[in-house]
Amino acid sequence: MNKHFASVSDTEEKRTSFREIGRGCYAFTAEGDPNTGVVIGKDFVLVVDAQPTPVMANRVIEEIRKVTDKPIKHVVLTHYHAVRSLGASAYGASDIIASDLTRRLIEERGEADWRVQRDRFPRLFKDAASIPGLTRPSLSFASSMSIDLGNKEVRLMHLGRGHTMGDAVVWVPDAMVMFTGDLVCSKAACYCGDAHLSDWPRALDRIAAFRPKAVMPGRGGALIGEERVSEAVNDCRRFIETLRDTAAEAVHAGKGLKGTYLAVRAAMDPIYGDYAIYDHCMPFNVARAYDEAQGLDMPQLWTSERDRDLWDALGDAAGELPLADDDEAQAIAAIQIDELLLEEALGAVSEDDDLELTEEEVTAAAELEAETAPNLEVEAEAEVEGGEAAADAVEASEEAESNAQSEEDPRKSEGSSAGA
Repeated sequence: MNKHFASVSDTEEKRTSFREIGRGCYAFTAEGDPNTGVVIGKDFVLVVDAQPTPVMANRVIEEIRKVTDKPIKHVVLTHYHAVRSLGASAYGASDIIASDLTRRLIEERGEADWRVQRDRFPRLFKDAASIPGLTRPSLSFASSMSIDLGNKEVRLMHLGRGHTMGDAVVWVPDAMVMFTGDLVCSKAACYCGDAHLSDWPRALDRIAAFRPKAVMPGRGGALIGEERVSEAVNDCRRFIETLRDTAAEAVHAGKGLKGTYLAVRAAMDPIYGDYAIYDHCMPFNVARAYDEAQGLDMPQLWTSERDRDLWDALGDAAGELPLADDDEAQAIAAIQIDELLLEEALGAVSEDDDLELTEEEVTAAAELEAETAPNLEVEAEAEVEGGEAAADAVEASEEAESNAQSEEDPRKSEGSSAGA
């Protein structure tokens, strides 16, 4: 593979932050890299998500030791991905805890995910030699579990499928703080390569029903205040629904993977193009949305070979779209998307596409090309001067099931519990 996905060339170290977001609750964040949460009780410390390697986890431990010398007893994994779990050994915790479904996914997919994440994010795994092996939970729970850190209760809950099949959130009732893992991201793209897109919005509704005063998202800065939390949750919901619905429309229209990718990028780039890891995520996101739109409930296993196949299937569409980090880049990106859509309409469709164009469609595309080509430079200049977004996110109505769920205060019920 001569080219590569966006994060392979991401070599810049990120600035980290460690701040208290509620009484005894801390967020370790790093400009769009994976976040780690910390909860400190009278007796023990609990860590939420472990970092990609023990070397990176040591940065978190250094910050913890600035505020407490209490032992780190528990490490909670919100899901199975390698960037969340493989640093766990550094903490010396008595218990590694995850949902039952995450335990299963680690056994079934952990090794493969480790390999592909290493290839996709070499900067995060530059100290891979410090990883002793796959992180396997020593405790797991079906729906919920309670832990006492000493005058501080922590509740672990599986609120349904979303970012993965086994996502867990960590809720600290006395501080009204929630650690959401990658179910919520802040100004960072949601990674959806292993997602259940139809279920994810319901998990977000259940998070919102707790009305947290602060949230540590999976990526991006900590969210302080109910208004900021609500904005971020709604933004993630729009991201997921725009991806899901645009892909479904493209599949229904007979488009193949490349055509679906171009349609989704045209809809989402003007809104989310400047989010952290957006360019990296979108090929995987669209691949999953394409599968789900065709009725594939369980995400396919990602392997290095499948990554290469995805790149080959998308071709120039995956490699030539710039990150829209300013008005000029957004204008150029929009024009390049138009050009690629036009190229496909004229017949340059990948082998995976079985779409056949009618004579009328070919004629219309040719006329569009004749009208558009002389004006590309003028359009780019106009876009830069205007500096306005070309599209708005689609506001989706809440589903009846999530409305019913939200009417019940989730803080008063749990499926099962265990003390620790």
